[in-house]
Amino acid sequence: MLPTHDVLVLGGGAAGLMTALTAGQRGLRVLVVEHANKVGKKILMSGGGRCNFTNTGTTPANFLSANPHFCKSALARYTPSDFIELVERHRVAYHEKELGQLFCDVSSKLIVKLLVDECLAAGVRIETGCSVGKVEQADGVFRLDTTLGRFAAPSLVVATGGLSIPSMGATGFGYELAKQFGHDVLPTRAGLVPLTLSGKHQERLADLSGVSFPVEARCGKARFRNFVLLTHRGVSGPSILQISSYWQPGDDLRLDLLPDRDSLDWLLAQQQQRPDAELKTVLSDALPRRFAQRLCEVWLPNRPMRQFNAPQLKEAATLLADWPLIASGTEGYRTAEVTLGGVDTDGVSSSTLMSKRVPGLFFVGEVLDVTGWLGGYNFQWAWASGHAAGLAV
Repeated sequence: MLPTHDVLVLGGGAAGLMTALTAGQRGLRVLVVEHANKVGKKILMSGGGRCNFTNTGTTPANFLSANPHFCKSALARYTPSDFIELVERHRVAYHEKELGQLFCDVSSKLIVKLLVDECLAAGVRIETGCSVGKVEQADGVFRLDTTLGRFAAPSLVVATGGLSIPSMGATGFGYELAKQFGHDVLPTRAGLVPLTLSGKHQERLADLSGVSFPVEARCGKARFRNFVLLTHRGVSGPSILQISSYWQPGDDLRLDLLPDRDSLDWLLAQQQQRPDAELKTVLSDALPRRFAQRLCEVWLPNRPMRQFNAPQLKEAATLLADWPLIASGTEGYRTAEVTLGGVDTDGVSSSTLMSKRVPGLFFVGEVLDVTGWLGGYNFQWAWASGHAAGLAV
């Protein structure tokens, strides 16, 4: 079968569309095959419908991978300012929320429209509701059997994403394809995901669902300062989602409940200023009242501040600065924003994103073992890896 296109892109998400428009702008005949009924579904739901499309502070240090150097080349060649320029050219209004996170003012639909408009302007063909059956390669040409017929091209780009949010159509198809062509796939797990508690740990906090406050979450060398949110089943919020990518069952997880102050100095000052106030009353000034009360029911003795001697006060301060959170697991792929692990980067060129084993085969975006922090980093990896592949196909 003769090639029908120059490039076949499997997956119409962020990385797939970026690859397609970049290749199309070079005059190549590109076909995007998407099995869902529309492209960019995860873009549409991201950032609460506003799409946190990049982070101005993106560096390779914001990514997890078995090879931390792999993402450097692509990120250096397509930066947040490159994508911002595209956003501004399409007159999409945006704002910075916090920590370099850029969001659309109006809707994430505008980011999908931008990508699709760029694809159409570059002559890219996009087919949705198109499922792929068999994928073969012979004589330097890839052949796809799909529900819309057979397609062939000398370049195949796998932009199928990870396992996160199966309700949006996520599958492990990209991993199966990688294995078919001799690539290793590193173990996958849910990332940027709420953690669950069980037994008495869950019972102690379940009725505080909805309570939120700033903490510093710590696991190993990783630490993230942001909000924690107590839920019916465990804990969520930005600090927990971030630390979840570093945490595995059995790992020690700690929260500094007073991240903006030295807990011992603060307690000593409170003791001097308010000797008759109970500990739970004092803590209610720094923490949500219901959570402060629960701390004093379960973890700390509640009595007037003057009744604490120096060692007791130090013990209370230590607990506040290093509160153990015994998580039992995660909410899994159902609510995870990303998938950790994936196609082993050892078998892929960091500059072109092409397979080192099969010429013409490319992997971009989340299907690879490259996972960003919360806050627009994963989109920046999608743009950067897609751009690199789009220039190389």
